[in-house]
Amino acid sequence: MKKTILLSLFLFVFNQMKAQEFSRKDSLQGGLREERTCYDVLRYDLDIRIDPEKKWIFGSNTITFKVDDDTNKIQVDLFENMAIDGITLDNMPKIEFTREYNAFFIHFPKILKKGEIHKLRISYYGNPIIAKNAPWDGGFVFTKDKKQNPWIGVAVQGTGASLWYPCKDSQTDEPDNGASIKVAVPNGLMNVSNGRFLGSTDLKNGYTRWDWEVKNPINNYDITVNIADYVHIHDNHEGLDLDYYVLRYNEETARKHFDNDVKPMMNCFQSKFGKYPFFEDGYKLVETPYLGMEHQSAVAYGNKYKKGYLGMDLSGTGAGLFFDYITIHETGHEWFGNSITSKDIADMWIHEGFTTYTETVFIECIKGYDEAIKYVNGQARNVQNNRPIIGQFGVNREGSGDMYYKGSLLLNTIRHIINDDVKWWKLLYNYSETYKKQIIDTKTVIDFFNKESGLDLTSVFLQYLTTTKIPKLVLSKKGNKLNYKWENVNADFKMPIDIIINEKPLRLQTNTENQELKIDKKLLLEEIYVKTNQFYIKVERK
Repeated sequence: MKKTILLSLFLFVFNQMKAQEFSRKDSLQGGLREERTCYDVLRYDLDIRIDPEKKWIFGSNTITFKVDDDTNKIQVDLFENMAIDGITLDNMPKIEFTREYNAFFIHFPKILKKGEIHKLRISYYGNPIIAKNAPWDGGFVFTKDKKQNPWIGVAVQGTGASLWYPCKDSQTDEPDNGASIKVAVPNGLMNVSNGRFLGSTDLKNGYTRWDWEVKNPINNYDITVNIADYVHIHDNHEGLDLDYYVLRYNEETARKHFDNDVKPMMNCFQSKFGKYPFFEDGYKLVETPYLGMEHQSAVAYGNKYKKGYLGMDLSGTGAGLFFDYITIHETGHEWFGNSITSKDIADMWIHEGFTTYTETVFIECIKGYDEAIKYVNGQARNVQNNRPIIGQFGVNREGSGDMYYKGSLLLNTIRHIINDDVKWWKLLYNYSETYKKQIIDTKTVIDFFNKESGLDLTSVFLQYLTTTKIPKLVLSKKGNKLNYKWENVNADFKMPIDIIINEKPLRLQTNTENQELKIDKKLLLEEIYVKTNQFYIKVERK
């Protein structure tokens, strides 16, 4: 209990120290006020039309919600460039609202009582923001394929789903009972969204509506549309439906390409992290005009049917060139990000660190430990150490992009601190299963890893997540004494380190205090091998 209290206090103080000037607009999007916490979203029912030529959306979203606290006002979110055409509650028309930046506050004519369930229908229209460089900036992509057919996608992680549809735009609340996504597009095109395909309807006005339904809870930013002249490829793997929607002229290439990675990947991930979490909704890869995104049960794929990352190995080692990076990474998010979700995007390392580590896990499944270790350590070249991994809470601000590679290296370090692979794989599997389809925070992760490992890993997590300092092992020698300690770390940092002296492995329980080990006085410091491939550290020999 004492450790838990101290951890909570540390994270609170850390967040206060990082405080900077944020606007009312930021806190409206990232914060949790009573207008948000007073209700729980149960379901979204989107029914929209998209005009590719005008780059325009028109339609509605019906939000089914349960009242958690008596209220006559709630906050819903929709970017201010999108217009609201009208709001109804159950059978009550013309519900009043006021707008403030990208939020709007709905004022009910009576008090909604705790426990009540209501349906709120919001009609809206407008030209959504177009991304300049999707998926790194949020927005729509309106482009054309090689045959000059419209090709449309959307990616809004971090920016917010309210960029294109009204919702409670917070990761703290997913629709418990899923969502339906009905999208009308010009005849001759297809829309692919999340979940199962229910059917299409010719609307007799030049548009066909494509109906999809998600059974599981889903992140707001995961709800998606993909519009193109698609062909559908179906497969099945041990009862799991595998569906690929690709541009018509890429069908033959896609069949061969996806077959190489998807089934081995599913075997690996399900053995290490548990059953595919959205079995009821199936698994899809959908070809998109941007690189990729972890849209739940409709993973966006834009890696151009190349191995690695657009034909490159981000680790620089060559170990990542036998698989398609986007297929593996974005699917890894189905377990880490879509199933296990962070409460605040300041904790997005819970998504990205674990998912980046799934790449290493896949390599180990297929190629073995040595290749996996080579790959994860190669990722260190991408770490910037420019800002802490954990961002600013309550204002819709992520931390450093180091959440990817440094987050993965942190997990590799934790694995080797535990130093028991049976325990490690069991811990990772149990973590995935314990918090399946749950929304958590950093404290929850640390507490779980401490409990399951039987170790106090708190100072290690906090060192890598809340500072830009990489632990430095300082070795010095005087006579027959080896002196060792950690520098460039928090005062309470402690972490064991494995070394080899004269072919004999040793584990040094190391902290910030100078410690001694008796050695052969003829031994040179350069002859002491430190296992830096197992721990993300620096070494200084004095």
